[in-house]
Amino acid sequence: MRTDSSPGTLPAREHLPAAGAGTPVLDVVIPVYNEEKDLQPCVRRLHEHLARTFPYAFRITIADNASTDTTPQVAARLAAELAEVRSFRLEQKGRGRALRTVWSASDAPVLAYMDVDLSTDLNALLPLVAPLISGHSDLAIGSRLARSSRVVRGAKREFISRSYNLILRGSLQARFSDAQCGFKAIRGDVARVLLPLVEDSGWFFDTEMLVLAERAGLRIHEVPVDWVDDPDSTVHIVKTATDDLKGVWRVGRALATGSLPLDRLARPFGDDPRDRDIKDVPPGLTRQLVGFCVVGALSTLFYLLLYSGFRTFSGSQIANALALLVSTIANTAANRRLTFGVRGRGGAVRHQAQGLAVWGIGLILTSGSLAALNAATDGAAHSTELAVLIAANLAATVLRFLLFRAWVFPERDADLPGVPEPSTVVATHRPATPFDPNPYGHPPLPQRPAAPYEIHRDAMTRLPADTDPRNPR
Repeated sequence: MRTDSSPGTLPAREHLPAAGAGTPVLDVVIPVYNEEKDLQPCVRRLHEHLARTFPYAFRITIADNASTDTTPQVAARLAAELAEVRSFRLEQKGRGRALRTVWSASDAPVLAYMDVDLSTDLNALLPLVAPLISGHSDLAIGSRLARSSRVVRGAKREFISRSYNLILRGSLQARFSDAQCGFKAIRGDVARVLLPLVEDSGWFFDTEMLVLAERAGLRIHEVPVDWVDDPDSTVHIVKTATDDLKGVWRVGRALATGSLPLDRLARPFGDDPRDRDIKDVPPGLTRQLVGFCVVGALSTLFYLLLYSGFRTFSGSQIANALALLVSTIANTAANRRLTFGVRGRGGAVRHQAQGLAVWGIGLILTSGSLAALNAATDGAAHSTELAVLIAANLAATVLRFLLFRAWVFPERDADLPGVPEPSTVVATHRPATPFDPNPYGHPPLPQRPAAPYEIHRDAMTRLPADTDPRNPR
């Protein structure tokens, strides 16, 4: 069912189609390690909640992270007793590894996970996955830091959580409010594109996935939650915090150096509002103007500082030429990366050569202005020279932007390796070709009998009770 109200403006997002009998719409993963005591009551409570309130077919998958106690036996018993429960065993630890493995092998269109302690109130589960089912959002997270959330936990954990999210905002420009809450969901088609790019296999998995999703232009929905801290949690705070900071440094460095395959992340689903068609405005012009103005302002300041320094031991013309040459090289490199989004070393020498040609035009304008000033006034003050240079640079800046956009960094620069054509699409919300449900080669999840629920195609309600064999009249 198409959900766009203005055809031709943005690519349409689509509501997930009603699933056939036996196909779960939601797969909830519970990663566990040595949870023999809490696993059974947790799974039974979650199963009862979903069976009673969730209007879709569902599955609960227990992902055992190499437990050394009786957790595998408990999981196997639950899978044997409850038709909607499955058990999956991994021989290596790591929450991120467990989620990546199970999510990659799942056939459900919506994938979620929650911690085994069920600290988050289960009434938030349907609001969490509803935007994914409707097609409105691509990922969804529970947030303990939203203004309307109700949270019970100690001051130490509160301080650590808020400090970590401030670090993410300051270092990775993250806009989501809570990276660590163990209550998240993602669309299956999005996961198949995003998960291969996430390197971490531990606790930083969530954060890295969310940061990459934001950089991909995906929509992240946040749900305020009611959350009660588990006093018996086995999470090692210091080790987890250290690993998270290492992950922040790794991802931040990768983003800064351009080593991430950003061509695969650049709006892979083609539904970023920045792609909106604006009449009579060339694509990307507004963003490029903003970036060019910021770089230009910093470059002008750098140029004036260099000019003042060179002016102390040379004439005005030589000082102007040297300052303009150095600042132009820096300006070209900054605009290449920040304004026009060209990454990698391919074409860098050519771009600098073209930038020097543009520098020659700027040199003519500024040198001519200084020559005119010296001809009109003998011994002009240094402040007057700076004022004349600023005016000449403004004229040169307008010309520089036009030349950069039309000649140095044209819109379709197919000669640069790693720069895709603007029409390149990595994936769509409706895959045109069949996908590999198990790209990592992990053992497939064991097949269980079909759940006795399905989505009614005319109304999003549970089928009558007499069609459910577990609820005889």
